[in-house]
Amino acid sequence: MTQAPLVMVQKSHAQERPFLKPGRQTALILTILVGLGISAVPIVSVLRSRESTTVSPTPTATVPVENTVSALGRLSPQGEAIKLSAPASLQNARVDQLLVEKEGDAVKAGQVVAILDNRDRLQAATETAKKQVQVAQANLEKVKAGAKTGEIQAQKAEITRLEAQLLRERTAQAATVTRYEAQLLRETTAQAATVERFHAQWQGDIAAQKATIERMEAELNNAASELNRNQQLYQAGGISASVLDSKRMILATAQAKVNEAKANLKRITETGRAQLNEAKANLKQTEETVQAQIQEAQANLKRTEETVQAQIGEAKATLDKISEIRPTDVKAAEAEVESAIATLKQAQADLALAYVKSPITGHVLKIHTRAGEAVSKDGIVELGQTDQMYVVAEVYENDIGQINLGQPATITSGSFDGELHGTVVEKGWKIAKKDVLNTDPAADVDSRVVEVRIRLDPTDSQKVAGLTNLQVDVKIVMGMGNQ
Repeated sequence: MTQAPLVMVQKSHAQERPFLKPGRQTALILTILVGLGISAVPIVSVLRSRESTTVSPTPTATVPVENTVSALGRLSPQGEAIKLSAPASLQNARVDQLLVEKEGDAVKAGQVVAILDNRDRLQAATETAKKQVQVAQANLEKVKAGAKTGEIQAQKAEITRLEAQLLRERTAQAATVTRYEAQLLRETTAQAATVERFHAQWQGDIAAQKATIERMEAELNNAASELNRNQQLYQAGGISASVLDSKRMILATAQAKVNEAKANLKRITETGRAQLNEAKANLKQTEETVQAQIQEAQANLKRTEETVQAQIGEAKATLDKISEIRPTDVKAAEAEVESAIATLKQAQADLALAYVKSPITGHVLKIHTRAGEAVSKDGIVELGQTDQMYVVAEVYENDIGQINLGQPATITSGSFDGELHGTVVEKGWKIAKKDVLNTDPAADVDSRVVEVRIRLDPTDSQKVAGLTNLQVDVKIVMGMGNQ
């Protein structure tokens, strides 16, 4: 129910409603006093004096009560605060130079705020790209002008030189192959002769040792027969025991010689076989080594022929190219120029990224990264258009219907004296949860609110230019503004 405006009225005791009129009051009092034997003169004087001084009630002026909507808000520069950082393509970049000194410094749109540490490298890449453009343009002009007679003759001479080089290297490499083939024949012949010599020597040594064994076995058989005959004579008493013992010694000696000769035969057989196998292995190794050398020389000859032939083909193609001006050559040269220019533009764009520029005219709100430091996750600097400050108020959804553009508002805070004044210039279209700074643990963050932007008056805007994000109390006067 709507309450009527309150009227403040001062009341005195004389305004209270008496149960008797003033004259009758006085008569009654006198009658009572006379009955009690008390003098009534002083009291009558007092009563008359009281009656004569009674004043009429005087009403005060009516003060109308303004209907307002209260909300919490925060101070914000025009367009919100902007965080300048390194481009996403330049992650892990460092600040080489910071061109603002302190928070509060004024900056202009397009002003360089910081220079990143990759500036020198990107500058060098840009200069290289410029030179590549110059080279491509010069080549284009050369193609359009056509080749001079001297260039044609020089190219023909180059072809002749390469053909002579091919013949020379082919001859030299072929001689190398022939030399290796002769070496192979010579070394294999010699090694084969060594194998034959070892084999013949081995067979001769074996035959000689076998003959020695046969001779010694014959001597062994004779010694055995002689011992048998002497044993019979000894049994007949024809010879002494010493003679018989000497015959036994002769037999044992003969047997030992036969055993030694057989052992020598075995050693000769094994040694000769080892020497023969070694000679055969050397022959095989010699063949494989020289064959590899021959194959390598033949591969070198083939590689040399292919390389020089390719050079000759390229030189002839160049001669054809410079001998006439072909549209395709001009187009190719023009494409190279365009490609070089595109590379230059890309290099210039990359270089521009090393210079961090302010997109607005405003002031430095916060410096996050100093010279020599890696770019912070919060960026390098934070900027704002503080020449014109706003208040972003969070109005409860139940009150938003009473808010209209143009309504006046007053803003207060414990951080500054007095009141700020502004005008509602924007009403949000989205309902969200309450989130003014989000620092109060007791705040009702589940409340649903709508953001309302209030433009501060110019004078008041300057008072709080350095207080971005300050929490403030807002009162918006209803019943005014544009419906």
